[in-house]
Amino acid sequence: MSSVVFLRAVNVGSSNRCRPAEIAKKLAKFDVVNIGAVGTFVVRKDVAESTLRAAFARELTFKVEIMICPGRDILRLAAKNPFANEPSGPTITRFVNVLHKPIRKPPALPLCLPSNDDWLAKVIAIHGRFVLGIYRREMKAIGYLGKIEKLLGVPATNRNWNIIKKIVDGLEDT
Repeated sequence: MSSVVFLRAVNVGSSNRCRPAEIAKKLAKFDVVNIGAVGTFVVRKDVAESTLRAAFARELTFKVEIMICPGRDILRLAAKNPFANEPSGPTITRFVNVLHKPIRKPPALPLCLPSNDDWLAKVIAIHGRFVLGIYRREMKAIGYLGKIEKLLGVPATNRNWNIIKKIVDGLEDT
């Protein structure tokens, strides 16, 4: 079974810098495919999560949260077409937060920040370890993405829905 690896908070600003393409080359024995520059990888071979986690940790010079999901979970999520009824366009970004683990008690949805009437970030659904939402392309919106993680009480890493679609392409090529 293939896996997807998400590194949390790499290549953001000047800290926790790494070269994902080089990591993928070094982990070629697992048939690792780098998806962009933000620390997202499709692992095409069937590898135990603990083995995969240790292999990625060895390639990083700093401590980082590593989220590993079965590829089939990403495929199921994408098949639901979760953004079908949500606004889209150049001022809206669709996102997925990948949680370190599922939350025990999800909040009432939609979760709109800062408010229902004047939202900059909105959580529309939670499916297991995946928090789906949209945000307005405004500088203040980024701060609200971090607040979502704090409200849920679980470490998370954020990815644009376009990255998730690239992951799906990488999984379907296996």
